[in-house]
Amino acid sequence: MTTFTFPPTRFLTSAAQLSQLPPDKGAEVAFIGRSNSGKSTAINAITGIKGLARASKTPGRTQLLNFFQITEEQRLVDLPGYGFARVHDQRKEEWEVVISDYLQTRHSLKGLIITMDSRHPLKERDESMLTWAANYQIPVYILLTKADKLTRQQSLKVLKETQQRLITLNNSSIVQLFSATKGTGLETAQRTILNWLQHK
Repeated sequence: MTTFTFPPTRFLTSAAQLSQLPPDKGAEVAFIGRSNSGKSTAINAITGIKGLARASKTPGRTQLLNFFQITEEQRLVDLPGYGFARVHDQRKEEWEVVISDYLQTRHSLKGLIITMDSRHPLKERDESMLTWAANYQIPVYILLTKADKLTRQQSLKVLKETQQRLITLNNSSIVQLFSATKGTGLETAQRTILNWLQHK
């Protein structure tokens, strides 16, 4: 496990619509991914605080934009997952509008972490999100989560195939293997996020 310590982080607020967001100043990094891709678990591992982001085996648990404060000027954001959330279609559409508006208009957003289950990476919605982020010039860092569910050989094969697919998509996003359980890729992810947060 890593010996690197992420700065103290605390829950700040939840927002259901843009008018409820914290002031758009400083820097923040947002997490997004398909439902049940290990997004909230990744946030907890990266911050070193168990239960900071509410993780659940039920897809669609995150139904608000949840903000976590590191300093007065630095935040993490847990966005609702996309895909197979067990919610009404109208509610999904409302989420997507809010998320889209957030990603397009949030000046303090410095980067987007997209979590993908390493056993099922780059699904259609993932590729759509990558294309969308590229159009708005939002830096993307992909975490291939749950890497502990694969053998080392399998995980390296998935990593290589994902990198090759990104080349095919003409996408320059960085991708790495990640396991909240074993700490795989944890320090690299932590340092990448903190580096993004330094950009004003």
